[in-house]
Amino acid sequence: MFPTVVEGQTVDTNNQQNVQPTTAVPENKRKIVESRSPVWDHYEKIKDSTGVTIKGKCIYYAKIYQCQSKKHGTTSLRNHMLSCLKNPHSKDTRQSLLTFQAITNSDASPATVGELGTWVFNQEAIRRTLVEMIIIDELPFRFVEGPRFRKFILVACPRFKIPSRWTISRDINLIYEEERLKLKCVFRGNTQRVSITTDTWTFIQRINYMVVTAHFIDEEWKLNKKIISFVPITSHKGEAVAKVLETCLLDWGIRNVYSITVDNASSNDTAIGFLKKKLMSWGTSTVKGKYIHMRCIAHILNLVVQDGLKQCDSSVKRVREAVRYVRSSPARLKKFRDLAEYLLVQSWAYDTVWSHCRKWNGIEQKSSLCLDVPTRWNSTYLMLQSAITYEKVFESLEESDTAYKSDLSDAVPTFLDWESVKSLVEILKCFYDMTIRIYGSLYVTSNTFFSEISDLYCLLNGMVEAGGSVKLMGENMKAKFEKYWGDIDKMNLMIFFANILDPRDKLEYMATQMNHMYGEEKGKPYYEKVIAALKELFNDYAVSTPVSTPVSTPTDFSQSTVGRPQHLLKWWKLNAERFPILSKIARDVLAIPISTVASESAFSTSGRVLDPFRSSLTPKIVEALVCTQDWLRLSNTPLSIEENLEELERFEQEIGTDGGSGTGRSGGSTLAIIPQFPLNPNFDIDKKLTEPILSVYKKMKNNRKRLGTLGRLGSRNLEYSLE
Repeated sequence: MFPTVVEGQTVDTNNQQNVQPTTAVPENKRKIVESRSPVWDHYEKIKDSTGVTIKGKCIYYAKIYQCQSKKHGTTSLRNHMLSCLKNPHSKDTRQSLLTFQAITNSDASPATVGELGTWVFNQEAIRRTLVEMIIIDELPFRFVEGPRFRKFILVACPRFKIPSRWTISRDINLIYEEERLKLKCVFRGNTQRVSITTDTWTFIQRINYMVVTAHFIDEEWKLNKKIISFVPITSHKGEAVAKVLETCLLDWGIRNVYSITVDNASSNDTAIGFLKKKLMSWGTSTVKGKYIHMRCIAHILNLVVQDGLKQCDSSVKRVREAVRYVRSSPARLKKFRDLAEYLLVQSWAYDTVWSHCRKWNGIEQKSSLCLDVPTRWNSTYLMLQSAITYEKVFESLEESDTAYKSDLSDAVPTFLDWESVKSLVEILKCFYDMTIRIYGSLYVTSNTFFSEISDLYCLLNGMVEAGGSVKLMGENMKAKFEKYWGDIDKMNLMIFFANILDPRDKLEYMATQMNHMYGEEKGKPYYEKVIAALKELFNDYAVSTPVSTPVSTPTDFSQSTVGRPQHLLKWWKLNAERFPILSKIARDVLAIPISTVASESAFSTSGRVLDPFRSSLTPKIVEALVCTQDWLRLSNTPLSIEENLEELERFEQEIGTDGGSGTGRSGGSTLAIIPQFPLNPNFDIDKKLTEPILSVYKKMKNNRKRLGTLGRLGSRNLEYSLE
C-alpha cells in the first residue's frame, strides 16, 4: 500500500525538521604553558617560526642542544648543565669554588685577615642577607624591583630568585621576631640589672613615638646598648609615658631596672614617680630605689648655655647675615670660592687666611661655610668657627662686591665684630668639647659625670672672675648650674659612686673637689654623706651574696693600689674575684648612661626611615626596622651626633630664615638647642676678658695631672680612652 499525498507531505516535513545544518567544530588547541624546568635559568631558548622551543643554547659554553618536548625533552640540557666547566653553579662534578671570608676586627677597621671556605648556593641565605642589607642600609623596599638590581643579580647569581617588596616586608617582620626572641633570652639569662633611657619624638605623620633603650654590662664585661621599643604614644604626659614604659618592661620580662635616664621635663618626674612604685612592687630594694631617677647631663648643660646666651651680642648677628648672603645663591658662593682661591695664591694672605686651614681643593663641603639654625647653639658655634677661618675673604668681598655692602648695609661685620666672635668661639668650644665627651656610645660615661661638672664649675668660676660682659654671661650660667648641681641632696648619688668605682680616681680627690666646689663648710658633710650612702649600698648587695664567697669591704678598695688601667671594664673583669661585691656594684653603676643620646640616635634613624616618601609605613613595620637595625648593627659602631649637624641645610628649609619651628622633636633635642633670643647690641665680649677664663681652664687641667694619687689618673686623654 502506497502512502497518500497527505501522509507523504507529513513525512517530508519531519525529515526536514530532523535534518540540521552542519557547523564547523573548532579544534581544541592545547594551552601554551611556560617552561618550569630549572634548566632554563642556564639556557637561552631557540624557537621556530610558530613560537615552539626546539633548541637550547648554553649561556656559559654557547653549545646548542635539541629540546623538543615530544622528541628530546630537557634531559640532555640537564646533563650538560651539571658537567659544564664554565657553569659557576655546578660544583658536584668538578672542583669546588673557594671563597675568602674576611674577619671583621673589633675596632671597626678594614678587615685584613680572613679564612678560606667553599661557596654553596643557598637561596634562603642570600635572601636573608638581602633583607638585612635593606634594614641596615635603610634602603626602600622597592629596591629589589629596580631594573639595575635585577640585572646585577642576573649577572652575579642567575639562580637567585629575587623576592618582591611584599615578601621583603614579611621577611623583615620574621627577622625582627627572631632577633627579639634571642634578645629576650639574653635578658633572661643576665643576672645584672638593666639601666633604661627613654625619649619621645613627633614625626611628619603627626604621630608621637617613644623609644626605650636598655643598657647593661654582660658576663664578659662588655657594655651593651639595645633598643627594645619604638612605639606610638598618645601624649607626652607623665601618665602616658609611665604606662608605655611599664608595658614595655613587662613585655620583655625586665623587672630588675636599676636606673632610668630622662631629660628635665616635668612630665618625666611624674612618670618616674609612678614607675618607682611599680619597681618596688616588683622586688627592687628600698636602697636601690633611691637612685632610679637620673637626669640627662646633656640637657642640663644645654640649659646652662641657654641662660648664658640670652644676651647674645650683635656681632653674631652680623656674621650670620654675612654667611647667609654668601650662601643665598650659587653665583655668590662661587664668587666667594674664587676670591678664596685668589687669596690663597697671594703670599701675603697665606699665613693670615689659611694658617689653620687646608688647601681649598682639599676642603670638604662640610668644612666650608655653614649657616646655623638659631635654635641650636652648637650649630651657631660651628658657623662662627668656620666663618672665622674666612675672615680675610669677607674683608676682600666687601671691597670687591658692591652688592655685599649695599644689601647688608650696617650689618657688615667689622674688625671689632670679628674679635668679639673669636672670643665667643673660644668660650663655646669648652662647652662643645664637653658635649662631645658625654655623648660617647662605645664606652662607659657614668664615671666621668662628676669630673665633667667639676670642670664646668671651674670654667664658670673663671668667667665670673673675668669681669665685664663675660661676667654677666658667667653669672647667668652659674645660677642655672647651682639650680641642678649646687645641692647634693638634689643630685643622684650614683654620679659619685661611679667616680669612686673608677680605679683611676681616688676618694681623696673627691673630697678635695667637693671642698673646692661647695666650700669647706658644705664640702666635708657632702663627702661624708656620699661615703655613708656607698656603704649602705654595699651592705644591700652583701645581703644577696652567698656566705661562701669571700667578701671585701669598701675600705679595702679605697686603700688598695690599683695601678693605672687603660681599660675600665677590663680591669674590673680581671679583679672581679678580688672584689666580688664591688664588682657587682660596678657592673650595675658603670652601665648607667648619663645622657639620652642612645635614645635620641634612634630618632635620627627613624627620620630617614620615615621620610616624606615613606610616611605610609605602619608603626609596626617602623618599630621592626628601627629595632632590628640596632640589633644587627655591629657593637663597635659609634653613634654620631655630627650626623644631625650635617643636615643643617634641610633644617634651614623647614625652619626658614625667620627662626620658625618645623616638624621635629616635641620636647626638643638635648643636643644643645636654645630658643632664639633678641640680640642686645650693647653686649660685647672683650677678648682680654676671656683670656683669664681659658688660663683658669688650662690650669685646672694641669693641676689635675699634678695631683698624682690625689688626682684623676689617666684623665680623659686619648691614650687612656675607655673602650
